[in-house]
Amino acid sequence: ISICRDLPNIEVITFSVNGISDLEPLNHCQNLSELYLRKNNITSLNELFYLKNLPRLRVLWLSENPCCGSDPHRYRMTVLRNLPSLQKLDNQAVTEEELSQALVDGEEITAPPARRNVENGCLESTESSAAEPTTETESELLNFSLEETNKIREELGMKPVPRDKFSSFSPRETDCNRKKRNNVLNAILLLMKELDAEGLEIVQQTVGRRLQAFRKKELQEE
Repeated sequence: ISICRDLPNIEVITFSVNGISDLEPLNHCQNLSELYLRKNNITSLNELFYLKNLPRLRVLWLSENPCCGSDPHRYRMTVLRNLPSLQKLDNQAVTEEELSQALVDGEEITAPPARRNVENGCLESTESSAAEPTTETESELLNFSLEETNKIREELGMKPVPRDKFSSFSPRETDCNRKKRNNVLNAILLLMKELDAEGLEIVQQTVGRRLQAFRKKELQEE
């Protein structure tokens, strides 16, 4: 997710089901208001350190990560103590009572986590190797990725992607390659929000040329 360092104005990020373990790049997204990180490899709540200085963050979905642990109350209280501006956590509204209780039951995070020796993506951190693996069927992964992608497209005023088109991300590919392709697609859609009319026209022309080349290649193969 290092691309986030170059997106200071991004407002909504959806990176669920992507093997992410390090949130440091998000520290640069000062306009971020919604962050979806369900089912990743975030092993330590200390990663919240990188979100504490995001003034506009109001929605966070962090559930089903190893950092949530076995005590849901402690987990929620710790998140709310460090991110008291949240209005919704894990698709559940935050109450004033919870924010007050978080000052008592939550743990204050004052330092970032120890650095890891692996990259984000298909490789897993050494810390997460001891965590319970999450089972995700191919159908579930595609459904969730499609939902996330269409949310981004809705933000951009674009039509949703039909399932038959989205699932054409070949099932013969490994999970790693499919996730990488989905990440690239989402990154492109997110970056489009940063472009003006002239930039979008350049993208449109480039896409048109690429599609013509693909169609020509398909005809030759037939």
